[in-house]
Amino acid sequence: MPIAVDAMGGDYAPEEVVKGAVAAAREGIPMVLVGQQAVLEPLLAELKGQLPVVHAPQVIGFHEQPTQAVQAKPDSSIVVGISLLQQGKASAFVSAGHSGAVVAASLFILGREEDIERPALCVLYPTPQERPVLVLDVGATVDCRPSYLVQFAHMGSVYMEKVLGIARPRIGLLSTGEEEIKGNRLVREAHPLLKEAGLNFVGNVEAKDILRDKAEVIVTDGFTGNVVIKGAEGFAEVMVQQVSQALGKRKRFQSALRLFRRAVDYSEFGGAPLLGVRGNVIVAHGRSQAPAIKSAIRLAYQAAERGF
Repeated sequence: MPIAVDAMGGDYAPEEVVKGAVAAAREGIPMVLVGQQAVLEPLLAELKGQLPVVHAPQVIGFHEQPTQAVQAKPDSSIVVGISLLQQGKASAFVSAGHSGAVVAASLFILGREEDIERPALCVLYPTPQERPVLVLDVGATVDCRPSYLVQFAHMGSVYMEKVLGIARPRIGLLSTGEEEIKGNRLVREAHPLLKEAGLNFVGNVEAKDILRDKAEVIVTDGFTGNVVIKGAEGFAEVMVQQVSQALGKRKRFQSALRLFRRAVDYSEFGGAPLLGVRGNVIVAHGRSQAPAIKSAIRLAYQAAERGF
């Protein structure tokens, strides 16, 4: 079953989205593009891509209020693409468009998983141990109750087991200190609930230890998680720029610099799975170019192939 790709979503859509989709298709991943047919077909012809297009004349812009936009634009690429998933005509939906609209449309059209109160967006980070860590929520639910964090932990644990094959992953709770008494009210109230949740809970984890093999899944509220990943992204971009300037064109450093750039480049990791809805939805970075789109499609395909 094909992956439905929102060809109109993102800062560099539709050109970079189409390029990434064509590249993924050449690796044998089946997909369908969703968007304005008159715009997409010439791009596909230029790239010699043979992908089907489902026409969606409307586009939801980043400036629009998510819920209102989803309701006002039923023929948008986001709504049409998620509807294909709900109808069983696609195995996943990938979009670099308005993340709030993707979350809203997923809730309206797909609905929540049983016993899940709120969805969560999660991101995978590589670690020096070559064992990725999953951080959630990173923006779907900014105001959380303690029970939400427990549900995020369960969803993250299942994802790591089913998609990445990591048995009984360690669960950490993002906090300002390792001690159980540390953290804000939400963290302090969630801690005892996580201890009794039947998960492999290892306690609080500080932000400085996210990549230090303390846990495979780290849970937090969507506001804090979003600040963490955007702070990390900005820091990484500045570091790459400074290292590049410092090393210049010295050949002996170029291979190491390329490895470092790949280690901090979001395009290497694909998109953010939206957990807690009844479907396989991946939200890619709004600034995604072709390599990032290709990675997001590959991530969606991997999850679909493993029955997630």
